[in-house]
Parts: sequence; C-alpha cells; structure tokens
Amino acid sequence: MDDLRLKSDRLKEILGMDSSPVGVRFLFKEDNIPEGPERLSGYRYCQALMRARHGEHMMLDAEVIACPAAAAAFGFKPLPEGLKTGKGLKGFGIVEKEETGRTMFEGMAKLDQGRLHSLYLFPLESADIEPDIVVVEDETEKLMWIALAYLNIQGGKRVESSTAILQATCVDTTIIPYKEQKFNMSMGCYGCRDATDIGNNETVLGFPFKDFRPIMENLEFLNRKAIPNSRGKNALTLLAKKSAERISKLDPFKN
Repeated sequence: MDDLRLKSDRLKEILGMDSSPVGVRFLFKEDNIPEGPERLSGYRYCQALMRARHGEHMMLDAEVIACPAAAAAFGFKPLPEGLKTGKGLKGFGIVEKEETGRTMFEGMAKLDQGRLHSLYLFPLESADIEPDIVVVEDETEKLMWIALAYLNIQGGKRVESSTAILQATCVDTTIIPYKEQKFNMSMGCYGCRDATDIGNNETVLGFPFKDFRPIMENLEFLNRKAIPNSRGKNALTLLAKKSAERISKLDPFKN
C-alpha cells in the first residue's frame, strides 16, 4: 500500500490538487466486509464521494443509500416508477418531455440487482486495500492532464466518454469504468452539483485501478515539459508582447 499512497500524494503534487483522488472498492456478498470505515446513513453516493475526497473512509449499502437513482444503478434497489417513466426528471425541470427522461434511464449502465453488498470509498493516500475504481473530482484543467496521460497509454486513440448529464459520479465515473474497464469523463450532473461541494469550475472522471500506475508514469512524463509549459502561458505571453509592439508602432506620439 505504501507505493499506492506515495503515488496518490504525487498525483496531487503534480496537478496541484487540494483534495484527494478517491478509491472505490466494490464489496460483494461473498467478500470480507471491513469493519473500520464509517457506515453512512441517509447519504447519496456523490455525498459519500465528497467526504472521501476530503479525507474520510466511508461505506454505503442498500439499507442506507439515499439516492434512488444511484441505488438502482448499483443494484441495491429497483428504480422507482416515477424515475423509470421519466416523470421524476420532468418534475425536476431536467427534461421537457417524460419520454426523454425514460430514455435516459433505459440507457443507464447498472449492476445486477442484489449482487453488491456495499461500497467502500476512501482517499487513495490513506488506502489500506486496492480499489476497483479511481474517481477524481477537481478543476477541469487538472483533469485534462489525467485524460492526456490516459491517451498516451492508449497510443493516441481518442478518448471517448459516455454521459447522460445524469448520475455523473455513480454511473459515469464509477459503474461505466467498472463494467467496461475503461476511462470515462463526465461534465457533472444536476444531482451532484446540487448535493455536494463540487465547484462550478470542477468536474469528475473515473478509471479502473489497473490504469492508475500507467497514468502516473505518463503524468510524470507530462510534468517534465508539457504541464509547466502550458501553465506558464508562454504563447499568450508572446501574443501580448506582439500586441504591445504593434500598438507601439502605431503610436503617433512615439519619437
């Protein structure tokens, strides 16, 4: 675990993150269930992720998860009829037509009902087990470098992501990466932006833990040149210099 914790700290250092990348472990009914982490009650998955992002170890299960959409996605409970029909999303003002909301839920990636026992969420720098998925919430520019590191792993293949602008943390960045074993980005959603402290300039991505160390290797590579050069705004500085020189030449009062 020491290597994982050190690499997590290094990820935060390279990107200038103030909060933690979060590990998510899927605990099935046949698994040994940890007794130490706090078992949350009345929390949504995105809210548990928020607390883990800020340094806490959390557990959620079918009895205590608050969000019915996330509960259905994780296979804890059936999707309520009001959401299944799209009526609920129309009521929230998220969609204009019920059929739009119905289609969004029909396309939702989800786990089989009743298979999952609980979810264990924790900051990577204090991990005591390896996660299944890594979820990172932060400013868009910082996440861009993680995406570029992943693109390097893929040999330059374009990074394709799936989202319904709904269930950004539970489906987009946890279940899709888990089921499809691929990197996925989200723009956030109505729910997590309403229910957590995620900033207007922040978003979220997730990827299988098997990609964590290769991503870190490529972030180290990017940090040698690309990241400092881009953050230094060299091209913008040059443009400002050229603009100043052009204005100076046009100044009729210049000697």
